[in-house]
Amino acid sequence: MEVGPIQTTSVLDELKSVIPEERITDRVIRDQLGNGGNVIVSPQTEEETAKLLSYANQTDQTVSIMGAGTKRGYGGLIESTDILLCMKNYHGIVEHVPGDMTVTVKAGTRFSELQNYLAQYNQKVPIDPFTPSASTVGGVIAANDSGPKRLGYGSARDSVIGMRIIYPDGKLIRTGGKVVKNVAGYDMNKLFIGSMGTLGVISEVTFKLRPIPKCESLVLLTIPEDSLDIIKQFSASLLDSMIEPVALELMNPALVETLDGIRNTALAIAFEDVESSVLYQENRIKDMKPDAAEIRIFSEKDSQEVWKRFYEYPLKESSDLLQSTMKIGAVNMDVLSIIEETMKLENPGSLDIQAHGGLGHGLCKVYLKGKPGLVSDAILQLRKKAEEKGGYATVTHLPLEYRKEIDVWGEKPPYFFLMEGIKKTIDPKRILNPQRFLGGI
Repeated sequence: MEVGPIQTTSVLDELKSVIPEERITDRVIRDQLGNGGNVIVSPQTEEETAKLLSYANQTDQTVSIMGAGTKRGYGGLIESTDILLCMKNYHGIVEHVPGDMTVTVKAGTRFSELQNYLAQYNQKVPIDPFTPSASTVGGVIAANDSGPKRLGYGSARDSVIGMRIIYPDGKLIRTGGKVVKNVAGYDMNKLFIGSMGTLGVISEVTFKLRPIPKCESLVLLTIPEDSLDIIKQFSASLLDSMIEPVALELMNPALVETLDGIRNTALAIAFEDVESSVLYQENRIKDMKPDAAEIRIFSEKDSQEVWKRFYEYPLKESSDLLQSTMKIGAVNMDVLSIIEETMKLENPGSLDIQAHGGLGHGLCKVYLKGKPGLVSDAILQLRKKAEEKGGYATVTHLPLEYRKEIDVWGEKPPYFFLMEGIKKTIDPKRILNPQRFLGGI
């Protein structure tokens, strides 16, 4: 529903004196996910962003941050702040040094756009966020998003070597640098990665790169859905061996059925290396394969197509059914228990749960769709299961009205006082992405 203008004439006049008028939209569309603004400002330069934040800080205007909006349902208890800072028009490659294998990119650049550019040089950023065709670099880093290949390549904290951050008062700082060996003392990048934009606006990010592998393949082991013990034994043997997959991802039957048309539990094992190494490891998997399992091997082109469907898994809002996603972290082999729990909770027609988790890194992603009460109960049950295993469960997508009822972050960690102290120091007026992060930060 379109509404507006919302801001008073005096506020709009003040904004126009700070930011070019064509960057300002005073007619906004309310979204059930919240995290909007009464006016939208879309800067095209770092200087414009800094001026906007300086103005907001001086006038006590609250600011929410958005790239392409893929993380809009992730955290936050406010429908609209005073200003929505949209970074999607601040995009492009700043600097690429192929010989040093580094690239610096503006925060509003779509992740797939960055990877397509680097592919011309046979290079890539070694992280694998979800919905890469829509997600911006800034959003990926702010949410610390990563996928199954985290096992082989690590997370954003392992790939980011430098950033330019604009503080809530408009001051610009630089963390890290533009060469791989540049960090002395505390790595300031880690402070901002995963902070959900509550400490500063990411302006630029410098990544260390990897060459695109000479060969890649995907081995898919499928077993009957009630045979998780077979997967556990096989995975333990694989992790103890010399085999080095970049992904070892367990998928529940509902997800396998959606992606592949067959309702079985599946273990996706991805290899990326020179051809001889990939072929050797495929043969080792064939030798280790449990008798009850079926094996399929997808060559490079086919494996890329499977992963594309996997990462672009659709998230569509429905007027009839509530849709949510969760990120669950546990000790790697406890992923089996989490996936098993999703299978127990599923109630086809009333509650659909599709899930996957890494048996090497311990992170799970769960998609829930169904009647609101059943979805809410399932979220709480999965969080309980994760906490019993010493892990955690975060809700990464949920409409605003339900985020007000369910604590999407869960219990505050023992070190929360440190996080709160950092927020008070950097953003004492709490203007930036208010209540968007853990504990209402």
